[in-house]
Amino acid sequence: MATVPGQLIWEIVKKNNSFLVKQFGRGTASLQFSKENNNLYNLNSYKHSGTLFLSYSVVERNCVFEILCDLTLLLDLGLANKKTVTIQPADKDQAVVLATTKTKKQNKPAALLHKSVMKKEFSRMAKAVENQVADNNYRPDLKRAALARLSVVHRSLKVSKSGVKKRNRQALRK
Repeated sequence: MATVPGQLIWEIVKKNNSFLVKQFGRGTASLQFSKENNNLYNLNSYKHSGTLFLSYSVVERNCVFEILCDLTLLLDLGLANKKTVTIQPADKDQAVVLATTKTKKQNKPAALLHKSVMKKEFSRMAKAVENQVADNNYRPDLKRAALARLSVVHRSLKVSKSGVKKRNRQALRK
């Protein structure tokens, strides 16, 4: 049974999917963003995509173009990009979830993600993300984006201090 590669699936689906956000700039230039969970850069590209797509497997092999033939097709779940990284806030306060996809569990969506909850201070969480993403050779190209997303998520979890605000003493000296 032959399976269709992820790059071909991406070429078919890249202009029409539910996560696509199009923004039109000056003239004819347009930017395409994505609202996917596993997309750290939020760009609509194969490299950064983490969407679960349906790929087709052809039962018979005596066809030149496997997708264009009128043969019995089997549906198979697969990611456009097999290795993805997600950083999101956890349910508990001041906790961050680092989720990576398991490459061996591509056909089992329930067991696809390996989630680890981090409750440490920021420097330790940054070191853990760096070790998981770059040092383990998982996706070294996403190291900077993962650290940037961790910084934004951690900053959003901070609670502002409540109480009496300090007065500006320089304003009183006039």
